[in-house]
Amino acid sequence: MADISIIGDRDSVLLAKAVGLQVFDETEPEKADRLIHKLAREGCKIIYITEPLYAACGEAISKYKSETFPAIIPIPDSHGSTGVAMAQIKANVEKAIGADILFAEEK
Repeated sequence: MADISIIGDRDSVLLAKAVGLQVFDETEPEKADRLIHKLAREGCKIIYITEPLYAACGEAISKYKSETFPAIIPIPDSHGSTGVAMAQIKANVEKAIGADILFAEEK
């Protein structure tokens, strides 16, 4: 079992194989849910998942939000960013610091 895995459509994840990540070509949310649970059981530490799947697999992902591992990180797919990854980063920063220091509008 690899410590780092990536889940998403073939065009988005195939290059990650060249750098040694465990790659899963998956586009169906139900199968991706099962895969997330399987990787977590097998001890995977980091799971990168394309933004469209991240948005569709909310229930599986929310189960591991309060756990140390696996860290489930959304990444843009081959079509570009939908903003899901940045919204998640913003939410995590707000939760950790208690304020929006990244995107706060000046008044």
